[in-house]
Amino acid sequence: MPVPLSIQIAVAGEALIDLIQTPGDSYLPCPGGAPYNLCRALARQGVGTLYLNPLSRDRWGRELTATMEGDGVQLARPDPVQEVTSLAVVNLTPQGQPDYAFYREGVADRMVDAAGLTQACAQHAGLRLVCTGALALDARDAGIYLPWLRGQRAAGRCVVVDANLRPSVMPDLPAYRAHVRAVLAQADVIKVSDEDLEHLAMPGANPLERARHLMDTAPHTHWLVLTLGGAGAWLLYREGGAYLAREAQPLAVVDTVGAGDSFLAGLLAHLLHQAQAASGASLGAFLADLAGEPCRQALRHALASASLCVQQQGCVPPGWQAAQDWANAHPAQMSTSAG
Repeated sequence: MPVPLSIQIAVAGEALIDLIQTPGDSYLPCPGGAPYNLCRALARQGVGTLYLNPLSRDRWGRELTATMEGDGVQLARPDPVQEVTSLAVVNLTPQGQPDYAFYREGVADRMVDAAGLTQACAQHAGLRLVCTGALALDARDAGIYLPWLRGQRAAGRCVVVDANLRPSVMPDLPAYRAHVRAVLAQADVIKVSDEDLEHLAMPGANPLERARHLMDTAPHTHWLVLTLGGAGAWLLYREGGAYLAREAQPLAVVDTVGAGDSFLAGLLAHLLHQAQAASGASLGAFLADLAGEPCRQALRHALASASLCVQQQGCVPPGWQAAQDWANAHPAQMSTSAG
């Protein structure tokens, strides 16, 4: 097991088993869940990472625990709980995109409350960011994650939200959409896909316009990252400018499971790597002032992290050096927009 690092990021949300469709129409069980994948990806990039939700004592819960600890993630709730592990059945479209169905009633990772999340974060003086998203944005769990995020913001920590929306499994879409927007309003950094923006019904003639509209409605947001699959990703910053990065050559895509999580981990790891060289400023102030080449470098590292992930089956996040090596060996196409 890797040596535990000083905790810099705490992540809250689901940890589950992805039952992934194989070419023979059988299903391969793989540890998954966007926050869970993000934890593993961050730890592999050398970031001290704390996972806040409990895990089950069942067989799959033990596998989730072993995989996470093997990557160096620290568990805020190391003692397993009686509740069962969440399941996601993942069928792949002809384009290799995952199509999910979730089984999440009475499950281990939902056995959490705002007070417990807050207490776990308070035990780590070096904690700089907190992150959530995906199924944690369910409006039925609004009393858990939203108060926790507000408290973390008040405590001076940066808030990161990865929308990663799942409208097909939400019983009340208007309530879901409204709650997601309330959570995004707390974020210093937002990650969305072009599909997320459509689900949020953001106005605009194209994804970049919709992303700018979302950023205008999120008063605390310094950075917004818009992922476009094979078309690359935009990094928008508060002053209205944006950077686009995409791979110059087509990739040999196996599937896209975990690609967005690897992307976000790469971005945050690079951000923290840069912030370590800055002294005296809060992370929020550092983010607000960051522009130009440092932003492009962070975006390229994030894109490289996702590109390596999609070339393997399931979520296999790369380490820091592997992403750096890919970025150096495969120069990306970069462009800018002034807003």
